[in-house]
Amino acid sequence: MTDELLYCIPAGQYGKEGVLSLLAQHPEIRFVSLVGIDLAGNDTDERIPIELFMKDYGDFFSGKAVQTDGSSVVFMNIATLNDARVDMVADSSVNWYVDYNDENIMPKNGLPVGTLRIPCFLIHNGKFIDSRSILKNSCEYVASELKKLLIGAQVKGMENFPFSEIQDIVFTTGTELEFWVKTPSEKETVQHLSTSQRLKEQYWQRMRGNVRTAMEQTIEELDARGIHVEMGHKEVGGIKPKIDDEGHIFDVCEQLELDWLFSTNPLQAADNELEVRILVREVFRRNGLDVSFKAKPIIGVAGSGEHTHVGIAALLKNGRTINLLAPEHMKEDYLSTIGYGLIMGILKNYEAVNPFVSSTIDAFNRLKPGFEAPVCIVTSLGHSPEVPSRNRSILMGLIRDIGNPKVTRFELRSPNPFTNTYLCVSCLYLTALDGIRYAVTSGKEPEELLAELSKKAGEKADYLEKDRAYRCEGNMFDDFTEEERNAAFGRPPATVWENVKIMKENPDKTAVLTKGDTLNEAIVDSFLASIVYRWKNELIDRIIPGIETSVRKYKKLNHYGGLDERRWKSIEAKRIELAKDMDDNPSICSRLKEALESGDYDTASDLQLELIAKAQALEDEYRTYALNILD
Repeated sequence: MTDELLYCIPAGQYGKEGVLSLLAQHPEIRFVSLVGIDLAGNDTDERIPIELFMKDYGDFFSGKAVQTDGSSVVFMNIATLNDARVDMVADSSVNWYVDYNDENIMPKNGLPVGTLRIPCFLIHNGKFIDSRSILKNSCEYVASELKKLLIGAQVKGMENFPFSEIQDIVFTTGTELEFWVKTPSEKETVQHLSTSQRLKEQYWQRMRGNVRTAMEQTIEELDARGIHVEMGHKEVGGIKPKIDDEGHIFDVCEQLELDWLFSTNPLQAADNELEVRILVREVFRRNGLDVSFKAKPIIGVAGSGEHTHVGIAALLKNGRTINLLAPEHMKEDYLSTIGYGLIMGILKNYEAVNPFVSSTIDAFNRLKPGFEAPVCIVTSLGHSPEVPSRNRSILMGLIRDIGNPKVTRFELRSPNPFTNTYLCVSCLYLTALDGIRYAVTSGKEPEELLAELSKKAGEKADYLEKDRAYRCEGNMFDDFTEEERNAAFGRPPATVWENVKIMKENPDKTAVLTKGDTLNEAIVDSFLASIVYRWKNELIDRIIPGIETSVRKYKKLNHYGGLDERRWKSIEAKRIELAKDMDDNPSICSRLKEALESGDYDTASDLQLELIAKAQALEDEYRTYALNILD
């Protein structure tokens, strides 16, 4: 990193001439890339010579300069092979970041070649279809509806709030990022990693060597781009690295976390997250480390989340900003009327939100009891208004500071680093609107809304569903059996197909998302089709072959009969059940593949769960068998 380089062009700071003048002062910026985001959250990346951008500047903002092939990315059933053209429209409302290539140095000045990455919107047949435009339009719709609802309103429990002075609605949004780093050749055992986690040997420990260097360099580079990090630290997963005779660290396998300041522009918040991921990969790779953003890179060890924070504030005509979720008296109440409405709307309609949050096999690998990952639709507010909640076992928790009402917000704990934040946040604010509308128009006092949110399963309510409970201050895993959890909070989906199926069984909740036509039915259908397609093909082409390969590696060892022989016979029976077809008795792998190829997704979903559970049991059983062999 050097002071000679330009890292960011802040939104609104320069007009056309200012931008062109700035770029002329930095000849090391040789390319422009328009960054569009498809429905899976993938970002485009191309190299357009900077001279073309400077010559045809206006065309980049009118959608005339750059097109792309929409059939090659995730716009299923929208941009098809015979109708694939997608126009790219540059977005000047957010920051533009420069991506430098440290392996391509300009001879004249010794500086790395840079690419100016400009976020953009994507248009297909005259309609915006990309994730960024969906988030932009959804927030504009929710803001418009809230202003109609609130300006001049009389809201119970908020009688002293100056609703008539509202000028605009502000959405405070932020994410965090957990990830694993390791040296490329490192293949640490799950047993060692799991033991280290149980003994709490990693969380908050001191970073060393190239991990420390990479973390510090990442923070510095993010700061140069205006993304101000609050904290970078070690997470719960990993083991201590080794040191060779010369003092060099090797065999790195650690989990880390980065937290940075939230944004009042949800588009900027999601763009920042993308930039953070890019920089983490590049900087850690520069230091000889692989980075994984998978939700569950190692089964049996802590996965990586990307907790997403959302809040709503009102910008008044006098320039003052007031948090709409915070109560007037922080020591007496948890939330305002609007705050209760927000969480009630999200929880009631979460079955429609969930596919946009957890859309992959990897995502569901993380959502298991026992690893602080949420599995039930439930919130925590705290045992009393004076004691903020830090319940890590729930889906969406209230974050508050009695001394600072401005930070009042909710944290969704289910996303992972590959969740499409643009669509996730769109869904959260769209469903929040539904709950806020109920809370404001119901005429209920905040304590009445709190009582409804805190109701037990089976108790009637005006808005929330009778058969469900929505609040828990206890430990969702330790205080409930699986049967009790399912009875009180609903049975959570365990596969991508179950998630999609539950959403389709709740059309009234899906209608909450599509009501404003910003996340319209065509987009929803395209997104669902794409995640089912990926689920099916990932199982057929990766998961099943991977398990078949693993099963073949379990070989009979030299043993002396007795216990060892009995254990091997059990292992052999499980190997056959999983991966070998017998007369009139196909293996689980074969039955799963057949169900997927025939479109019998209910059966396939059940077989997926059976396959994964039995493959894990076989792995555990073989480990026990092998450890007992002394040869």
